Amino acid sequence: MVHDGGTVSEIPSEAVAAYDGEGFVWLHIEGTIANGRTDLPVYVPQMAASALLASETRPRCDEIDSAALINLRGTGLMSVDDSDPLVSIRVWVEGRRVTSVSRRPLAALGKVEVAMRAGRLKDGGDFVSTLAQAISIELDPKIVELGEELDDCEETIENGDVYSLRRRIAVLRSRAIVLRRFIAPDRNALATMAQLEFEWISHEDRMHLRDAADRFARMAEELEAVRERAALLHEQLTDLRAEQIDRRSLEIAVVAFIFLPLTFVTGLLGMNVAGIPFADQPWAFWGVVVFCLVIGAAVIGWFVVRQWLAD
Repeated sequence: MVHDGGTVSEIPSEAVAAYDGEGFVWLHIEGTIANGRTDLPVYVPQMAASALLASETRPRCDEIDSAALINLRGTGLMSVDDSDPLVSIRVWVEGRRVTSVSRRPLAALGKVEVAMRAGRLKDGGDFVSTLAQAISIELDPKIVELGEELDDCEETIENGDVYSLRRRIAVLRSRAIVLRRFIAPDRNALATMAQLEFEWISHEDRMHLRDAADRFARMAEELEAVRERAALLHEQLTDLRAEQIDRRSLEIAVVAFIFLPLTFVTGLLGMNVAGIPFADQPWAFWGVVVFCLVIGAAVIGWFVVRQWLAD
C-alpha cells in the first residue's frame, strides 16, 4: 500500500522494492514464512531479515544505520488456545518505507490500515506511533478484565467454593504472568524508539510513542498488582481451607467426646453378667436414658464454659 500525492493505492508486493516515488510505502507479510530470507524484499538487510523471520521474538527496538527494527506484541484478531496469547509483529522502519511481518492476524493492524487509507500515515514515524497507540488501546481492556475478575474472586472468597476459587485464581495469576512477560518489554521498546534521532520521527510522533509507552507501563504495573493480589488470595484461601478443616475436626472431636462417657455407661450396663443394679425395675431403661442425657448436657456445658465451641 502506498500513500503518494494525497492518494492511497495498493501496489503489487514485488513493486515495493522498485518504488522510487516521494510517497510512503507499507508492505505487510502475514502467515508462516517457509523460505526464509528470499521471501523478503532485497532492500531489507540480512540482520533485519533474520530478526523479522525469527520463530521466537521478544519486544525490542534496534537502530540499524538510518532505519529501525522494532518488535512488539499485541492482541490477536482471533483468540487461540496457546501459551503465548499475544501476537508478535516485527517491523522494519525506514523514512518512506515500512515492512512488517506477523505470523497471525494482529487486531491493531485494522486501525493502522484505516489510518493509512485515510492518508494520515506519511512516514515511518507516523506508522510506528499509530501502531503503538492501537496495540496499547486494544490491550488495555484485557488487563482491566483481569483485575475485575480478581475483584469478583475477592468478593466471593468468604461464601464461594474454596476449591473452584483456587483454580480460578491460579488461572488469573498465570494469565497475568504471561501477559506481563511481553507488556513490560513493549514499554521499553517504545521508549527506545522515542529516543532515536531520526528526522522522520516528529515531535508529535515522539509524544504518541511516550504516551503508548506510559500506557504499557501502567498495564505492567496493573499486571504485577494482579499477580501479587492473586498470590495473597491464594494464601488466604489456603488459610480458610485449613480453618474449615480445623473447625470440622473440632466438631467431630466434640461429638466423640460427648458420646465417649455414654458409650462407657451403655457398654457397662449391657454386659451379660448378674448383679447389674435395678435390672428388674420397670423404670430402669428410662433412668439410664435420663442419666445419659444429663452426662451429655454436662459435657456440652463444660465445652461452653471452656469456650471450645466459640467461633
